[in-house]
Amino acid sequence: MTTDERPRAGDDATRPARPARAADDPTSEHEQRLTPVERAIDRAAHRLLADASDRAIRAGLIEFLVFGAKQAWACVFGAALLAAIVAARLWYPDDAALAPNDALTIAAVLIQVVMVATRLETGRELWVVVLFHLTGTVMEIFKTDVGSWAYDDGGVLRIAGVPLFSGFMYAAVGSYLVRVHRLFDLGFTRYPRRWLTVIVAAGIYANFFTHHFIVDLRWVLLAAVALLWWPTVMHFRVWRRTYRMPLLLAFALVALFIWIAENIATWAGAWFYPDQADGWQPVSVSKLVSWFLLMIISVVLVTFVYPPRTPAAASDRAVAASGFRRAGARGRLDG
Repeated sequence: MTTDERPRAGDDATRPARPARAADDPTSEHEQRLTPVERAIDRAAHRLLADASDRAIRAGLIEFLVFGAKQAWACVFGAALLAAIVAARLWYPDDAALAPNDALTIAAVLIQVVMVATRLETGRELWVVVLFHLTGTVMEIFKTDVGSWAYDDGGVLRIAGVPLFSGFMYAAVGSYLVRVHRLFDLGFTRYPRRWLTVIVAAGIYANFFTHHFIVDLRWVLLAAVALLWWPTVMHFRVWRRTYRMPLLLAFALVALFIWIAENIATWAGAWFYPDQADGWQPVSVSKLVSWFLLMIISVVLVTFVYPPRTPAAASDRAVAASGFRRAGARGRLDG
């Protein structure tokens, strides 16, 4: 992972003049993309850290802490739902009139209502979260029917034997992705054409169903993902610095954390795989591939809310290069 350093004194002398951009203003495009609650938190953080050191170890520590705080804030939906699942395992009474699965469904609905009512999610983002919920529920119905995993039988808030809270687990992934996109002001260089990503994502989703009846194409699809996104670099702003990371690495890291959350959820009894029917054991590491591929579907859906854009630093370099080319062409013509 590398950083995009801020301009040093004297750099402007080697750059062609360019008009002032909105991103240079305190009320930048990034701030405008935040929800009202997040703008208030962002401004308070700026006031708190305004005099913080921008050198050496202290600066790195501040960047690390801000990164962790932003990640935690992006995960608030999923973290709240996972906390409800663990709480149900530890403290929900066995003789309660309301089944644990129904209680989890009600809790998930309340979490979503709070997210919208407090404007932690925008209306546009909510549609993507709902789409995640629907596509996830359809897959849950099919997968439980073929025996890939199972839920306890209790409760009435179910569709075809699948508790309704299951769809919210997919929605939590969608919520994280749309929130992390604006919290970190994500930008991308060499992002593949969107129509190609849609084809690959559709193939991945179809393969989750068809591999039960015909050949499993997950390794072919994994190769297609690597081919498409290998050149892509993600740029993300933490505090004072913007960092760069290969996008495939970001996909893998998110898949890893989802797998860890899945281990916690299965330990808590939210659902279980066939090899966990007689007692909990860690989820197979092979599931990391499934989560990685599911990440691709998720990312492609998010691009319909936040189309991939070139980061400001890369745009500046492109403008500068264009200016130098124009200046060179004028010099040749004048000569």
